[in-house]
Amino acid sequence: MYAGGDGVTDPLRIFIGYDSKEPIAFHVLSHSILRRASVPVAVVPLTQKSLRDLGVYTRERGPTESTEFSLTRFLVPYLSGYLGHSIFMDCDMLCLTDIGGIWDEIYKGMAEYEVKRFSPNKAVLVCQHDYTPKTETKFLGQKQTTYPRKNWSSFMVFNNGRCKVLTPGYVNSASGLELHRFQWTKDEDIGSLPLEWNWLVGEYSPNPSAKILHYTLGGPWFKDYRNSDHADEWWKERTAALGG
Repeated sequence: MYAGGDGVTDPLRIFIGYDSKEPIAFHVLSHSILRRASVPVAVVPLTQKSLRDLGVYTRERGPTESTEFSLTRFLVPYLSGYLGHSIFMDCDMLCLTDIGGIWDEIYKGMAEYEVKRFSPNKAVLVCQHDYTPKTETKFLGQKQTTYPRKNWSSFMVFNNGRCKVLTPGYVNSASGLELHRFQWTKDEDIGSLPLEWNWLVGEYSPNPSAKILHYTLGGPWFKDYRNSDHADEWWKERTAALGG
C-alpha cells in the first residue's frame, strides 16, 4: 500500500537533491531506485537553478552549505502541493531495496481505519542518527559541521499536509540550523525509521543489511573516496546504469 498525491494510484514522488559538482551521483541513485521499485515512482531532480528561475528560492548560499540542495530540500512539501507523501534524498546515496517498502514503516502499528484514510500521525519520518562525525572535513575539502540531529534531514519522508509551515517564505528566511534541527515541527511529530534506511558509510561499520547507503563523507565518484566502504556496490550500479 502506498500513497502519492491525491490517491493510491499516484506515483510515489522522490525528490533527489541535485548538485552540479556531482551529477553522476544523481543518475546512479535514480537508476538504483527505479530498477528495484515495486510501485510507480516519479523521480524529481531538485535543482537550485530552476527554483531560483521560478522565484521560489531566493536566499544567498551560506558558508556552511556544502551542496546546492542544503536548504532547498525543505521546499518539497510546497512543491508537492502539500498533498500525500513525498520522499527527499541526498544525491550521495544508493538504494539497495524496493523503495515501496517505506510504506510498511509508515503504516506500522496503525489501526486499519487510519490506514484507509492515509493519515499517519507524524509530519515527517527520518533516521534519527546520534553520532559525532569522525572527520573535520569531507568531500572536496569541505568543512564538516557538527550539530544536533545531523543527517536526519538527508532522507525524509514528508507527510506533506502536516508540513504547511514549510512555505517558500519560511524556507528563505529561517536559519539553516532551524530547518535541519526540525524546529519547524514538534518533536512528537517526528517519526523514526530504522537506520538501515540511511546507513552512513564511513561513519558506521559496513552493513550488508543496509537498505540505503549514504556516502556522507564522499562518494566513490570522487577520487579520494574511490575505495571507500561499500564502494563496490556503487561501481556495480554505475555499470548497470550505463548498460554494462
